[in-house]
Amino acid sequence: MRKHCLGFVLIDAPHSALNNAGTDEGARTENTIAVKKIKKGREVYPYVSAQAWRYWWREVLGSKFNWTMSPIARESKTAFTENNPLKYYDDDVFGYMRAEKKETFTRVSPLKCSPLVSVVPFKPVDDFGVMARQEGDPVPYEHQFYSTVLKGIFALDLDSVGRFTTVNKTGFKNISKELLQKAHDFNAQVVDGEAILTAQERAKRAKETLLALAYLFGGAKQTLNLTDVSPKFIILLILDGGNHLLMNVTGEKEGKPIINFDYLEEVLLDYQDSIVSNVYIGKASGFLDEVDLNRFKARMAEKGFARIEIGTVKQMIESFADEVEKYYLER
Repeated sequence: MRKHCLGFVLIDAPHSALNNAGTDEGARTENTIAVKKIKKGREVYPYVSAQAWRYWWREVLGSKFNWTMSPIARESKTAFTENNPLKYYDDDVFGYMRAEKKETFTRVSPLKCSPLVSVVPFKPVDDFGVMARQEGDPVPYEHQFYSTVLKGIFALDLDSVGRFTTVNKTGFKNISKELLQKAHDFNAQVVDGEAILTAQERAKRAKETLLALAYLFGGAKQTLNLTDVSPKFIILLILDGGNHLLMNVTGEKEGKPIINFDYLEEVLLDYQDSIVSNVYIGKASGFLDEVDLNRFKARMAEKGFARIEIGTVKQMIESFADEVEKYYLER
């Protein structure tokens, strides 16, 4: 089966408006900006779209890790990248679709993300302000923000990174035959209509994708609601398979987020034969201080699962990225 990096993150958003939905038609003022939110029953949950999260991720890879991003072209109502994953890392990891007159090229993103959704229900606060620098009457405006913890999951298909095919099947025809002929220029191996980059190159792309998590920045309204969007709690592992085990790791109790260690114990024990790496759990000091990772690690060791590593978020991301690198280099 295909190997996937699975990740679960919590992001602390204590006074934030990280993803806006545009004008709120029912507001008191005509220029009220609402945050994105979803409803479950009567409860309201602020969220950040997966597209926004992926945008932050991609921006860090460009600015921190010096990825050269694929040029974007626009024709009429469509926009597309150069769809050259051999040359451009983001075409490889983030995927693309480009429809031409004779052919359509599609790269399903090896990196898949959920939205970042509030753990607890929270009705956003309406904040009132004015623009008063100009002569004459001040111009009133409103915007919404919230105080919550956002949860999200992601998966990185390790076997897809650095592999591109000409197979004529929707979602699988990544590159043209002409580009395949140039694969050797990128030190790629060509086998049965597929270009495969070197293990070192594939390891670099996957490793840096993961390392970027520690440096995430971005979001709307940062001038007024500055928020650190790097994870404050994280779980990382490699699974032999594609099902995501970590969806329900968190919950809420009395309006506060909690870590459901009973659930985490259950899935780690149930799927231990499919977990092909250590399990890395990181937490920032000052965040969820009631969570005792040492106790959970000892509890799991007593039950025969001794592959848990704990530390700070950045330490665990870096250690996990090193293990992912070895996955490519030691095969």
